[in-house]
Amino acid sequence: MGSERGARAPRYDPASIEGKWQERWERDKTFRTENDPAKPKYYVLDMFPYPSGAGLHVGHPEGYTATDIVARHKRMRGFDVLHPMGWDSFGLPAENHAIRTGTHPAETTRRNIRTFKRQLKSLGFSYDWDREIATSHVGYYRWTQWIFIKLYEKGLAFETEAPVNWCPALGTVLANEEVEGGRSAEGGHPVVRRPMRQWALRITEYADRLLEDLDGLDWPAGVKELQRNWIGRSTGAEIAFAAEGAREPIRVFSTRPDTLFGATYLVLAPEHPLVPVLATEGARREVDAYVERAARKSDRERTEDAREKTGVPTGAFAANPANGRPLPVWVADYVLASYGTGAVMGVPSCDQRDWEFARAFGLPVVDVIRGGDSSRGAFLGDGPHVNSGFLDGMLSGEAIEAMTGWLAEKGLGAARVNYKLRDWLFSRQRYWGEPFPILKDPETGRVVRCLGPEELPVVLPPVGSYEPSGTGESPLAAVEDWVLVDDPVTGRRLRRETHTMPQWAGSCWYYLRFLDPHDEERPWDPALERRWMPVDLYVGGVEHAVLHLLYARFWHKVLFDLGLVSTPEPFAKLVNQGMILGEDGEKMSKSRGNVVNPDDVVARHGADALRLYEMFMGPLTKTKPWQTKGVKGVAGFLARTFALLASPGAVGGDDDPDVARALHRCVRKVTEDVEALRFNTAIAAMMSFMGAASKAGRVSKETAETFVLVLAPFAPHLAEELWERLGHRESLAREPWPEWDEGLAREETVVMAVQIDGRVRAKLRVPAGLGREEFLALAREDAGVRRRLEGRTVVKEVFVPGRAANLLTRPAMPD
Repeated sequence: MGSERGARAPRYDPASIEGKWQERWERDKTFRTENDPAKPKYYVLDMFPYPSGAGLHVGHPEGYTATDIVARHKRMRGFDVLHPMGWDSFGLPAENHAIRTGTHPAETTRRNIRTFKRQLKSLGFSYDWDREIATSHVGYYRWTQWIFIKLYEKGLAFETEAPVNWCPALGTVLANEEVEGGRSAEGGHPVVRRPMRQWALRITEYADRLLEDLDGLDWPAGVKELQRNWIGRSTGAEIAFAAEGAREPIRVFSTRPDTLFGATYLVLAPEHPLVPVLATEGARREVDAYVERAARKSDRERTEDAREKTGVPTGAFAANPANGRPLPVWVADYVLASYGTGAVMGVPSCDQRDWEFARAFGLPVVDVIRGGDSSRGAFLGDGPHVNSGFLDGMLSGEAIEAMTGWLAEKGLGAARVNYKLRDWLFSRQRYWGEPFPILKDPETGRVVRCLGPEELPVVLPPVGSYEPSGTGESPLAAVEDWVLVDDPVTGRRLRRETHTMPQWAGSCWYYLRFLDPHDEERPWDPALERRWMPVDLYVGGVEHAVLHLLYARFWHKVLFDLGLVSTPEPFAKLVNQGMILGEDGEKMSKSRGNVVNPDDVVARHGADALRLYEMFMGPLTKTKPWQTKGVKGVAGFLARTFALLASPGAVGGDDDPDVARALHRCVRKVTEDVEALRFNTAIAAMMSFMGAASKAGRVSKETAETFVLVLAPFAPHLAEELWERLGHRESLAREPWPEWDEGLAREETVVMAVQIDGRVRAKLRVPAGLGREEFLALAREDAGVRRRLEGRTVVKEVFVPGRAANLLTRPAMPD
């Protein structure tokens, strides 16, 4: 019987099945958002990609597959699902390609989008493609300009002179995160610090709310901590030190004003305005040379704790306001002009960085807290104050309050709250970005007015050259007939702003345009915004943990204050997918030659196999290496599923009791695991069921249909094909999700050990008879196992049925 049925079973051909269903989904607009108010809503969103010329590699679809499984599952659970896709298409890479080739960035971007879209469609993702957007399309960036106008009208957009990371080769300002080792991350060009007139946004006005509202978000703890550290709220006092030769005092912010008696020197940032004022004749040459060297370093390089301390004395002194002692004033690049006041007081006995600096340059150390030993390092604990005048005997809490009050009484300082967060520098000196809706006086360069919404869009003009000017102007400055305009409002000839907005601008609000992408009269419909916001699930890489997410939260809060959105936060739940490494355990890159193209995997094994494998590799949030043999394994599971359920003789009649129990266990497990984003163990449960079904050689039609529905979010092409072969004419996309019988789902269990390199690290209670792949998937989910595997790569897996598994490892290769 079995051999006859096997002979009649049709061959599983992913290429013909997947192409057929992708065409049908597109033709029928199967995944169009319904906007049905009778249904609960679910908004599931990917961090939309920059469409690079390289296209996708197999690391990219991991997060997209996860969100697609959730979207498909929610539709089957009766939700109205919004699942869109678009393109973060402004930015430097396209402009640099234009400079090299003479190809307009718009054409490069269109070509890259076509490639990305083809690849995404080939993987069967259930996006509502009618909502596709691109940040570089005029119909989109018109509304980015509109939001800028709102920021300007609220007093949150302004021009300022600020020290910036200037890249002469790229002809633009770079964020600190775009600078590595004193060179641009894009192209590796030298970067220097220089003052420049810039547009900025007052994100600092929202610092407290950005900090406080993190508590209510279902986000990874690590991401929230990164944002807290980036905002960097601290309380303390600002202290004024009178300096010889300067009209203004040196102002220092300190969280420990109680240690003022222990200050033995001051340090200024190289960019501090008092540096040229205080540098004495004998020290000037050395100070100037040091300042020039510091300008070639990024803020990140300057603040690395392990770095050798550098600095030079200005030759000037300032008075310690607590005791009148003269303190030498130094310049050192570990102090940043962008943080606090750009000056610090050195208290070597209570701060390790200060102690290392004092030791390096032979500066004195004064103990002010009993219990420390300044010959060995700074004392960071608490204890009674000593050598501290009126503070002697006090502990730090009382002493801070007393010193802050004394400084205020003497007019020498005041209590302050300080933030690491700086206002957001919002200008870029490039072509491929959003033009500002700003008109300036051609002679003075001062802003005359911001355009009104009715005057939008300000459209990017064609340019003869995309080359940076090298002067701080963008290539737009050379387009005279665009730059100079006769302004009907003022009756004057005015000059457009020639800087453009950063790439972050378009990605700050794209989730709102997805709600209503074809509305030409407004950026979004308020009724649709109230229905769909906030985003219920947002998935993307941890590399966006700070800037994109912080900037989007900032814009959203401004829009909330203006009454334009109904929620104070845009993203309710955030998940960061882990990185997929190359088969060699290293980060995928062209230079390493370890990049795997998803087109090749789809051509050989099918899209469903790629989707299933990426979810089966391990927990979604963990880093894991690609293994081609793993794709073959899940492809075999899909082929066995097709062979059984597409064989007429194998579907019908009643179920074997073991099959019925396996089915209900599978439905329960997959349901619970999809809700918890435990996709690897959900797949293991489906494999376990198919093992029982294959052993029986037959399933009932009802069981076959139930399993196909459970499989559908993971392997949608195969599921649709089987659903049709089981006699259904309509897509299963919105078929009700199956339920399970708790009595049948109850399982007999055993305890199995998980060893790592021969040592037992966990014991798991699992269903009796659980197979190899299913148990290994459960083992990888265990928190203790995950913790011990961090920084290591599994090279071999040994499985003893019913007893244990042993994971043999080696240290992971560094990224």
